Parts: sequence; structure tokens; C-alpha cells
Amino acid sequence: MEKVALNDDLSLSRLIYGMWRLGDDENTSPDHVQAKIEACLAQGITTMDQADIYGGYEAEELLGLALKQAPSLRQQIEIVTKCDIIAPVGRHSAARVKYYDTSKAHITKSVEDSLRLMGIEHIDLLLIHRPDPMMDHYETGRTLDGLIESGKVGSVGVSNFKCHDWTLLQSAMSARLATNQIEISVIANEAFINGDIAYLQERCVAPMAWSPLAGGALFNSKNKALFDKLAKIGANHDVDATAVAVAWLLAHPAKIMPVMGTNNLSRIAKISDALKCPIDRQTWFEIYEVANGHEVP
Repeated sequence: MEKVALNDDLSLSRLIYGMWRLGDDENTSPDHVQAKIEACLAQGITTMDQADIYGGYEAEELLGLALKQAPSLRQQIEIVTKCDIIAPVGRHSAARVKYYDTSKAHITKSVEDSLRLMGIEHIDLLLIHRPDPMMDHYETGRTLDGLIESGKVGSVGVSNFKCHDWTLLQSAMSARLATNQIEISVIANEAFINGDIAYLQERCVAPMAWSPLAGGALFNSKNKALFDKLAKIGANHDVDATAVAVAWLLAHPAKIMPVMGTNNLSRIAKISDALKCPIDRQTWFEIYEVANGHEVP
């Protein structure tokens, strides 16, 4: 599978396995988590996407238990994790309100917790999970640079940032922000015209795409015309509609990296089906037209 170089030190697999639902599975045993990782590796999917908050602050530990059981897996994968969201659950159950914290103290503690829970010495890519309206960009920037210098973090990026959030943080950093993980799908396609993707393309930054299947909305009855269009295209390549929806993202020159999350082993094994479905320019716009309900101007 193609790898996308974010900088001289880090490359991610073009398709990424998202672990936000890891704790929702009926089976959260190390054996089962290991089986998911191995199913990804069999397809060349080497990047695992985590966050401290996933699973009520428990998903990182589930990954860590699998890595403890099969230490050789660590050398075969890149680990992405995120921080700055504090929700009143799990280890933050005493919080009075959900909020964001990009202070040095919180980011540093969050990284230490992530390293300990996953049983690793190095996070390949750390993302600030959400823009913090109270961010002191100088403090946050120095903290992220320091984590890279310490060797605890290889590269840093952001998630859900708008262009102005990106430039504010980047202005206070020596290290170059590596990526922005944003919502992009056939249905949630505003990033293609609102400047989010154009901004990253201008800077040769490959975006990560969360919820590339629109959180299941692709299967809603109101999107039947779109689903049918995708299914028809997929039939020509012996893949299903979901593979075509992901292939649509892969066809864009911005080098979008979809983050795919499922607990079903058979579905995990089919994530790479998206690579079997080439999407040319006219097909891309046919899908775009149906998704938006009108032709382009």
C-alpha cells in the first residue's frame, strides 16, 4: 500500500485504521485487538489512529494490552494519538464541564498517560484534538516542540483546525505541523470548497479524513440515490458502495488519508477494497453531483 510522507521522519499508510470504537466491541481482549491489527497489516495498513478520550479514556489501554502481548507489532505500526479534550468521564469524571486544555501541564500529562497506557516509549504523531478558544499559542507551541525534542513524540499535527487556528499555532512553533485531521466524506464534502483542503494543498500537507463514511449517514434512506450511484460504480469493480465512497476521497490530489473505524474483522479485511476502484474526473463529479443534489454551477 502507498505510504504518504508527512515529513522526513514520518510516513503513514494511505488508509488508516481508526480505534475510536475499540471499547465498544463485545470482545475487547488483547487477542481480538491483535487480530484487528494483523488484519490491517495483511493489507498494508500500518497506521493506527487513537486519542486519549476514545472509549471514555480506555481505548489506548486496550491497544497497549495487545502490544504487551505481541510486542513485535509495535515495530510494524505507526501510532497516532490526540489530546486536549477533557470530558467528565473516566479519569476526568470530576470535571464540572466538558472543555479543552492546551496548557503545558495538561499536554505533558496526557502524553505521559498515553505512553504508559499503550506501553510505548514514543508516539509517532500527536494531534491537538480540537481548537482551544483559550489556547496560549506560545505555551502550546513551545510544549509541542519540547515533546519532539525529548523524543517522546516524533511529529505533531492538529485535528478539526480551521486555517486561522493552524496559522496561529504554527507561528509559535519551530517544528512544522504535519497534518490536520478533519471531517471529509462524500456527504460532508464542504472541505473541498471552503478552503480547508486548499489551504493544506498549498502547503503540501496531506490531510487525514475522519468519518469518511459520514458516520453511517451513507446508508440513510434520504441518501438512497447516492448509495445507489456508489453501488452501481462499485459493481463494475466488484466492490461495495462503501469502498467507492472511500475511493472517491483517494482520487483527490490532496493525498487524503481516510481513517476507517470498524470492529468487524471481515469489514476490516475489506478496507483496502477502496484501492480496487479507480475514480476518474467525470466519475468524481458524477458522485459529487448526486451527493449535493445538483450539478456544479
